[in-house]
Amino acid sequence: MSVISILLAILAGLLVYIGLRVRKHFNYWKDLGVPCDQPNWLMGSVAGFLTSKPFNQIVGDYYEKYRLTGPYAGFYWFYKLAVFVMEPNLIKHILIKDFSKFTDRGLYTNEEDDPLTGQLFNLDGAKWRNMRNKLSPTFTSGKMKVMFPLVTKLGDDLVDVFHKSLPSDQVLEVRDLVARFTTDVIGTCAFGIEIDSLHNPNVEFRHMSGKAFKEQRYGTLGFVLRFSFPELSSRLHIKETLADVEEFFLGIVRNTVDYREKNNVKRNDFMDMLIDLKNNKLMKSETGEEMTNLTFGQIAAQAFIFLLAGFETSSTTMSFALYELAQNQEVQQRAREEVQQVLEKHGGQFTYECMKELVYLDQVIEETLRLYTIVSALLRKTLEDYVVPDHPEYVIKKGMIVIIPAGPIHRDERYFPQPNVFNPDNFSPEKVAARDSILNLSFGEGPRNCIGMRFGKMQTLVGLAVLLKNFKFSTCERTPIPMKYDKKSFLVSSESGIYLKVEKL
Repeated sequence: MSVISILLAILAGLLVYIGLRVRKHFNYWKDLGVPCDQPNWLMGSVAGFLTSKPFNQIVGDYYEKYRLTGPYAGFYWFYKLAVFVMEPNLIKHILIKDFSKFTDRGLYTNEEDDPLTGQLFNLDGAKWRNMRNKLSPTFTSGKMKVMFPLVTKLGDDLVDVFHKSLPSDQVLEVRDLVARFTTDVIGTCAFGIEIDSLHNPNVEFRHMSGKAFKEQRYGTLGFVLRFSFPELSSRLHIKETLADVEEFFLGIVRNTVDYREKNNVKRNDFMDMLIDLKNNKLMKSETGEEMTNLTFGQIAAQAFIFLLAGFETSSTTMSFALYELAQNQEVQQRAREEVQQVLEKHGGQFTYECMKELVYLDQVIEETLRLYTIVSALLRKTLEDYVVPDHPEYVIKKGMIVIIPAGPIHRDERYFPQPNVFNPDNFSPEKVAARDSILNLSFGEGPRNCIGMRFGKMQTLVGLAVLLKNFKFSTCERTPIPMKYDKKSFLVSSESGIYLKVEKL
């Protein structure tokens, strides 16, 4: 037998072996008798994402199909084995009671080659715990109060731009306008620069922010590789952040840090707090761990996630809230009257204390997040074999990804009557007190919930309050009813612009 024949035989045998391993992998749940859709060889159970289906629809359809079959269904997070959790009690164990077994998300991170991926959202293990301990004090109500004037100033700019942008037919695309507002807020608070995209929508910061969200390095294949094999991708030095995006944001942070340190500039914003964490000698954490100061790369990464997690989520929530208020005039008027009464009580000034009194407007935001849960599924990685409480026949194996369908739970009639109807009274104090808190997952739950929740709600509340005070919103012929969602984003967002009729008051 020739050498070539031997090599071909070896290659054929290797391909057969790989094929059998892949087949066994994709039959894992079927062989165990656990309900699971037949997965796609490349995209697993999220087939259709990026092409034909929005991610929230994929998650919602899976939940609807299997929600009554047991504590979880089988799932494939791209190539990785995963469980799709159905029962609130198991969700509570994973996120809170047994959190130590599910601390990680299992996402790609590579601080050495791709510094902007070293953000709190991606970090796992001790790195996540240390970073969370360092950053938690920067998101207290006291810190929010200090940054509040920066946000209200931009709220005034938002009203000004709405006035100037109104055409003769009074129809405005509100999604872009509120996105420019939140971009300016994040730019000011996280990067310490006045972007003014409200008045100059084509500024480079806004362009690069959009690029960071919408474009993938190495395309779909690179995207799937990083999600299916994050550790391997890191070892192969595969980068996630686009080169020009990385260069731009690292440059902004470097220039900001250098300028403030050389000139002793203080703005009482998020960047100030990061610089303090870089320069000050830190005490030991509550667990006694020695916490080192932040490096420049870590500062840049945390500022970057503040941008990604802050401007898009808040602007999307604001635009969906306006969309629902335009269709529910009684709710809109009730929220407007509350804003007017609270401001009148405070002499017409929008103070930090006003936010606590805008109870109904806060309910509007919570209900918007219920119907349009920005992160429709939460991810966790199992750190050790886990036997499901009260279901000993169900075991989540070490290394498996856990999918928690937050969005579909929020639209389950067992927990929210008439789940597809916009009703802020779902979040009245009485309703909230009577409902298990695990059923509200808009900001996650447990030790790894959204660290920036206070800030996100603050800028959303301010933006909506000033708009309702000055304008009335209603639907028009161009309003997208029913809503169609973006197929190329993990986050819930509208496929096209949200056009509303806007009248000055």
